[in-house]
This record gives sequence, structure tokens and C-alpha cells, in this order.
Amino acid sequence: MTNNFQIIDYSSKYKEDFKKLNLDWIEKYFFVEPLDEEVLSKPEENIIQKGGHILFAKIGDKIVGTCALINEGENVFELAKMAVSESSQGKGIGLILSKKTIEKAKEVGATKVYLVSNTKLIPALNLYKKLGFVEVPIGKTEYERTDIKMELTF
Repeated sequence: MTNNFQIIDYSSKYKEDFKKLNLDWIEKYFFVEPLDEEVLSKPEENIIQKGGHILFAKIGDKIVGTCALINEGENVFELAKMAVSESSQGKGIGLILSKKTIEKAKEVGATKVYLVSNTKLIPALNLYKKLGFVEVPIGKTEYERTDIKMELTF
């Protein structure tokens, strides 16, 4: 694992990086759904202004990863929109970015963080398990591609 990257908070100048990183992985494995387009096109309105956070991994001047924390109310947050550029995968960026996002959740008083994913994303699911997430009943989901839900409680 290399540590030549830094984790930074959201800035509007990285809005397009947030969108591109996420669209790249979604289009590689699935298809872009209307909710993806809405959230990725307006991160300030859909995440930041609602008490959420977006973190980025940066190497030099280049954004190579991102992860969002969406405020669902009652001290519950969704870990969402995590993506690392294909050229930067395998360097531990996703692990550190996830850990920092979870730390941010604790800082703002979260008692639970959940995520939704797809079982074909085996490396991502292994990462989430490593971080302490456990599978829970999926319930209602907003994305067609979702077939697993995981939670981490504090």
C-alpha cells in the first residue's frame, strides 16, 4: 500500500471529479439510474446541504477517489458513492477513504452507517466486511442494481 495520497473534504471545484469517478464505475458494471444522475449532478443540494459529507483522495493535483456520507436523519448515515479511479485501485485508497468517511460519521454523531451494494462487487464487499459492516435484510431500495445491504453500528 502506498501513502502518497491525501484525504480532503469536499470543495465545489471537485464536483465534476465526484460525478466522473462515480459514473465510470457505474457504467462499467451496471447502468446509470435517474437517482444516480440527480445525486451526482447536484452533490451540494443532495448531500452537503442536507448535513452530509463528501471526501476525496488526491494524488498531487489529481482527484483519484471519493466517498460520500449521506445524512438520513436520526444519526443514521449512508456510506455511498464510493469510487476509486481504475488506475489508482490496489493502492489502499478505498480502505483509507472508507475509514476516514466512517471517522467523519462518528465525529458528527452517527450511531449507524449503512450501505447498499451488489453481490457481484466482491472486492468492495470484502472491504466493507474488513471495516466491520455486516449484512442485514435489504428492505426497500432505491436502486435496481442493489441486492445487498450492510450496516455498521457504533
